[in-house]
Amino acid sequence: MAIPVAIYARVSTDDKGQDPENQLRQLRAWCERMSYLVVREYVEHENGGKGVEYRKVLAQLFDDAARREFDLLLVWSLDRFSREGMAATIGHLHRLNSHGVSFHSYTEEYLSTDNELVRNILLAVLASLAKLEREKISQRTKAGLERARANGKILGRRRFSDGDREKLRAALDTGDTWHAVSVKLRIPYSTVKKHARALGYEPRQRLGKPKTATSGQIKTNFSGLPSLYEVLAGLPTGQNTGPKT
Repeated sequence: MAIPVAIYARVSTDDKGQDPENQLRQLRAWCERMSYLVVREYVEHENGGKGVEYRKVLAQLFDDAARREFDLLLVWSLDRFSREGMAATIGHLHRLNSHGVSFHSYTEEYLSTDNELVRNILLAVLASLAKLEREKISQRTKAGLERARANGKILGRRRFSDGDREKLRAALDTGDTWHAVSVKLRIPYSTVKKHARALGYEPRQRLGKPKTATSGQIKTNFSGLPSLYEVLAGLPTGQNTGPKT
């Protein structure tokens, strides 16, 4: 029985004028020579440095691999499959392997996993290289942070200085609400709340809307005149307004 194969071809959106058919033609010819059955063809026009969440065709490929719709994934080269970096690419290969799908690079047969012995060695070596890559990135990041600190650059959120605290105190002494002070000084409300409490201030209530009527006033209807019910309700208690019998 012929091995079901899926072909994946990708050209970057930055590579103007490239035609994925140049890859597809030779990949199809290879499958024909190997007597493999091409069951799927995935063609993507996207930057290979983006993750799966930004590459819909690649995401669909992994979904189909999980359903075992093919046993071998054939690509022109590893960088056509992914250019996300060593660690992410190794993760993709392990993901395929977990679904029982092998990987074959047409121009880089030494990067193919369709041979079990080669697959185990390759994945182990690539995993080690990915670990080294992560360590180098970490070292470069730490070195960059140390250089920035040595140059006097403040990393992270700026500290709330004594000067900021005095400005906050002066604004709070005006009687404004914490929200108004936050807007006025352009300081996050959470910061105003934290330092205001530390300085011994209590939150002030915002002024509400003035009441439109009191209990002793007679409301009017839309015509501006009080209704009969409102007039009767406003009379003193015990006063007899009805006719004598």
